[in-house]
Amino acid sequence: MSHPEVRLTDPRALRGYAHPLRLALVGLLRREGPLTATQAAERLNESVPSCSYHLRQLARYGLAERVPGADERERPWRATALMTSWDDTSDDPALRAAADQLNAVILEHYLERARAHLAQRAHEPPQWRALTGFGDALVYLTAEELAALTRQFETLLAAYDDRLTDPTRRPAGSRPISIIQLLLPTEAAPPGAPAPPSGTPAPSAGTPAPSAGEPAGQPTGQPAEPTDRSGAETQGEPE
Repeated sequence: MSHPEVRLTDPRALRGYAHPLRLALVGLLRREGPLTATQAAERLNESVPSCSYHLRQLARYGLAERVPGADERERPWRATALMTSWDDTSDDPALRAAADQLNAVILEHYLERARAHLAQRAHEPPQWRALTGFGDALVYLTAEELAALTRQFETLLAAYDDRLTDPTRRPAGSRPISIIQLLLPTEAAPPGAPAPPSGTPAPSAGTPAPSAGEPAGQPTGQPAEPTDRSGAETQGEPE
């Protein structure tokens, strides 16, 4: 299943999205929207003026929009898409620097979510404690094999895509689970290493929408990349 996607191509938009509260707002709208600034502030434990300001900034970058409400006093906001993506392999120095800034903010967001989970993990039911957490594996792959593995992983996740937008498809006892993907070489590429063939697809970038219990910050795009599958969206901003 394909979902609406916002692709950020302007360095200014990438820097504008690189803000913790904005990531959190996008994720919240993707999970629970439409919401007013007041409702978003209550859920994120933020001030109404702050949420109102950052929602307007998100609208500037095409990540949020107003929708009709019950009255004209305060119209709610909704996310414009379930995913956010961007190109972090560009040869444009300004675009690459802005993408790196956004990726760094998202990485910090993931770390905060992991710390929050560890802080309350002891209160999770035993069956969930046995399954949640994190781990790693080391494999030796070519660039082509890594691209193929990424596509296989995305295919597995796509089997559950309908549950993102249709609550009736979620079985009893299901919970929103963030699956965070980090593909990291353990060492730098050797000098003179050949670049992958031009036809080799690179993993997408962006952020997904975070689940209801997550700390501020799935996409945002994330998947983020990064592809924003969770709707989390992203925080921080320097214009």
